[in-house]
Amino acid sequence: MGVGSVGRSALLVWVGAAAVLLAGCGGGTGGESGSAARRPGLTAYASVAAVPERLAADGTTIVVGDPRAPVTVALLEDPRCPVCEEFEGTGGGGPVLRDAVVRRTVRTQYTLASFLDDRLGGGGSKRAVNALRAALDAGKFTEYHEVLYGNQPQESTDGFTTARLLDLAAKVPGLRGPAFDAAVRTMRYRDFVAASERAYEARGTERGQGPGTPTAEIDGYRVPVDANAVLFDAHAFTGLLRTALSRHDG
Repeated sequence: MGVGSVGRSALLVWVGAAAVLLAGCGGGTGGESGSAARRPGLTAYASVAAVPERLAADGTTIVVGDPRAPVTVALLEDPRCPVCEEFEGTGGGGPVLRDAVVRRTVRTQYTLASFLDDRLGGGGSKRAVNALRAALDAGKFTEYHEVLYGNQPQESTDGFTTARLLDLAAKVPGLRGPAFDAAVRTMRYRDFVAASERAYEARGTERGQGPGTPTAEIDGYRVPVDANAVLFDAHAFTGLLRTALSRHDG
């Protein structure tokens, strides 16, 4: 997605706010440390399990959160990518993003890539993306997504086997069942996996090559590669989301 001069300036303001936090200059924009700001008059969801999830009309984007949330974060990930796991881990922006979704200040749009299978061999990314799509049908995408990144195998081992994906699904209450298990075992959503990879590649700057994972876009403005450090620092990412939210509230 191209960024116009106005959008680029807005993004620089957001990234600048996060950079202050990375420099160790305190809590940044105020409020609760490590949490996205609350919005007056809105009641947070009871938990991640209560957050709405749906497949967008394009057939590849998985949308998580209140459709009226003011800030939209588009996230491009490959399940085998260790850098994505760094983002999703306790010190990165992933938990902050989930908290913001629960608080209804942000909705997340996931595009799931599987290019690492072709690069490294095996089929773990494709199997994991298929399983995540099956979890969406069960209304358990967000919970299962968190479990997969919390138990990600080494990138080179192709450890997301069918058996492992089913075992990990047992950690999500209510996910295992005949429909989900059959979808995982038969690769029911193989067409979705292929379409989702193509959608990822189309977001890149070169034909047939995606932009890398994780990639984040906030309200349509991509966090540039040279500022990607904000994705892996929870305090910095919190400041980034708060600054984005303040643009809507102001």
